[in-house]
Parts: sequence; C-alpha cells; structure tokens
Amino acid sequence: MQRYGICGTGSYLPPIRVSNEQVAAAAGVSAEWIERKTGIRERRHARPDQASSDLAARAARNALEQAGVRASEVGCVVVATSTPDHPQPATANLVQHLIGADHAAVFDLNAVCSGFVYALEVAHALVRDDGRAPYALVIGVDVYSRVIDHSDRRTAVLFGDGAGAVLLGPVPGHQGLGVTHLRGVGAGHSLIVVPAGGSRLPASARTVADGSHFFRMDGRGVRDFVTEHVPRLVHEVLEAGGVRPEDIDHFVPHQANGVMLLDLVPALGLPASTLRTTLGRYGNTGAASIPVTLDAAHREGLLAPGDRTLFAAFGGGMNLAASLCTWAGPSRASSRSRPSAAADPGFRAAR
Repeated sequence: MQRYGICGTGSYLPPIRVSNEQVAAAAGVSAEWIERKTGIRERRHARPDQASSDLAARAARNALEQAGVRASEVGCVVVATSTPDHPQPATANLVQHLIGADHAAVFDLNAVCSGFVYALEVAHALVRDDGRAPYALVIGVDVYSRVIDHSDRRTAVLFGDGAGAVLLGPVPGHQGLGVTHLRGVGAGHSLIVVPAGGSRLPASARTVADGSHFFRMDGRGVRDFVTEHVPRLVHEVLEAGGVRPEDIDHFVPHQANGVMLLDLVPALGLPASTLRTTLGRYGNTGAASIPVTLDAAHREGLLAPGDRTLFAAFGGGMNLAASLCTWAGPSRASSRSRPSAAADPGFRAAR
C-alpha cells in the first residue's frame, strides 16, 4: 500500500518585529517578566494590509518550491486557522486562488492551536483514499494580533502571527505519517474563547465596547489541562506506534509557552535534546506553530530520512492531537534555505 508523508515544508513570518519592550508597557509588565515567564523575546505582527490568506499563501508557495511540485498538481488544500479572513468564504478558497491550485478541493478546519495536526490527519486520509490526488497542502495560519486585547497580560505577551505549510505526497518504504490520535474535551470549552462574533453573540457596538470580540484565555486552567491530558495522549500514541520515548529524534510541540514546554518534556519521558522550538523569536503562532517549527528544523538540516518525529498539540475547545511521522524529506537544507530558529538558543537561556 502506498504511504504518504511530508515532501516539503514552508513558512512565512510577517515583517513587523515586536519586542518584549513594546508589548510590556500596554500589558502592565516588564520585558524581563515576559521572557522569564514564557521564554519569548519577540514575536511578529502582520502588516495592516495582510490577512491570514496572505501569510498562508506565502508559506504554501515556499513548501511547493522546496518540493519541486506545481500548485496545479495539488488535489487538496486544508487551512487550519481560528483567525480566518472572513466568517465566509473559507480562507482556503482565497489561498487556492492566490497560489493557483485550481484543481484542488479546499476547506478550512478550526481546532484552534491543535488545528494543524487535525488538518494533517484529515488531508492524509484524503490523499490515501483518492489516487487521483497524490499531493495535499496542509497549512496552519493565525493572525492573533487582530483579536488580542493588548492590555491583557495573559494573552498579549504570548501571541504572534505566522503561517507554516507542509506538502503531503507519496513516500517510499515505511516512511511517512504514522499513528495519530485526535481528542476533544468539550467540558473545557470555556478555557479559551472569543465570546462575540458568532451566532450566540453576534458582533455589535455593545460587544465591541465591552471587549467581547477579543481572545480570552484562562492561563492556569490551560496549564492544568495540558499537565493532565497531554502526557496521557502522547503515551497512547507512542504505544500504538510501537515506539519508545527514547526512540524519538524530534519532538515538535505546539509552541504555547516555553516554560510549560520545558516542564512537559520530562513528563513525556522524552530526551530533552529532541525538543524543537521557535517561540523565542516568534511567540505562540497558534495553528502555525508546529509547521513553522518543523520548517525551521528542516531548513537547518536537522532532519534526516528515517528520523522519528513526534507532533503534539493542544488548543481551545479543548482539543488534543498527537502524531508520529517518520521523516521522508531530503536530509539537508536546500541551498536557498534561509536561517531559522530551530535551535532557539535564547529560549533555552531564558530557563
């Protein structure tokens, strides 16, 4: 049976750099406090003329270029985002138009910060079951700067904007995507929320005046949720895949908070050396954080064919996702690769 895996990666981080000093004043904290509590030194914000589709299209083009595949060969485009350009149409339709993937089926998927792994599994099922569409683009993108209350230190210090993409396609042998577990825990739906703008509380002058259109998060509740649920799900995936923690070469988690990640790795039984991060430079980019970090590691030449990679994500809803992947891409960065932040030394020093 033909197996499918990641043939190319791409990312795009918008040009506006926002330092901790710039964020701190409005949030009522110090730059030192932000780095000590989160491991984040700066993040990127989209230009006023950029929306999620613009970032996603740039990341998608980079993935296609790296893989040497034309957009016309793509049979499916899945965009994971909780900050779409519009309530409708789907952001994926705009991305399709921008990159020229004219023969593709396209749709959005919203599992908040878990969205990329959810979308990866859905796209994998589509290409695996439809021989007419050998390639699929899976894109994670969020522009949280548009939905953050910059006076709220629980969120303003964490989030940035960005997009990451992978191209799925046929791979040889036993490489490619492996076991994936997805899980929702609806009882935690109130931990992360944008209250207004939907059918329960439509946008109005009142919802804007009281800030109901902003992203809200119970940080302590999220941390407790992650501590309780993520190790259990990861161990289930490793067991189902017949893989020991020490056999993992690269752990690419959702880049939520650096201190939380450093606490999480021992609970998972993973070697600390496997952790890949980019949050020191880019902050929490939501559904983009895993593919952005994977692209950084790939372009630094850290991934070799046969390497075992573990993705783990958690996000609003609450949603959980974990996935095993045996790397099938090229063993070193291309000559056109840009510098990346896979090693993220500033984040490690902040600990």
